Amino acid sequence: MKTFDFYFDFGSLASYLAHTQLPKMCAETGASAHLLPMLLGGVFQATGNSSPMTVPAKGRYVFVDFKRYADAYGVPLNTNPHFPIITTTLMRMVTALQMHNDPRMQTFMDAVFQAIWVDSLNLNDPVIVGQMLTAAGFDATALLAMANDQATKDQLKAVTMKAVERGVFGAPTFFVGEEMFWGQDRIEQVKAALKA
Repeated sequence: MKTFDFYFDFGSLASYLAHTQLPKMCAETGASAHLLPMLLGGVFQATGNSSPMTVPAKGRYVFVDFKRYADAYGVPLNTNPHFPIITTTLMRMVTALQMHNDPRMQTFMDAVFQAIWVDSLNLNDPVIVGQMLTAAGFDATALLAMANDQATKDQLKAVTMKAVERGVFGAPTFFVGEEMFWGQDRIEQVKAALKA
């Protein structure tokens, strides 16, 4: 079966949009997504890149642009007044679920993306994170313990560094083989590469 790599960070609005399209991409191409949680902050640091939000005019435009995509995809999208959300712990949690082959990894991703980009929750607040996880059916304390495990931290760091080595500078980034596609607006190109 064909696979494609999907590098993402919950703090990336474009990652949220791409995430909503993954099931459709897989259905249309018969491929499966290899999910690769990475720390976008670490990628930015290593590559000298920065969020478009750091340029106010660009930040305003980017949201309008993404809202057009959300509308076209038929998915909800709202601004989050608490942005930027520091996603390190959340990215460690999803990494831990992946390392344990937990079948609820997808449920976790759905819950976090929804909390940030639809419900506009302040996931910088550990109490709110706990409430969100509990509502999604997770044991927040157990997840936090897994996230704080050194092996989890090392794995997330390793995936992030590997991403940089492969040429990743932003999120989401897809790979079909070694061919790289950056941005959720490249989904059609990714599908074409998978069908080739």
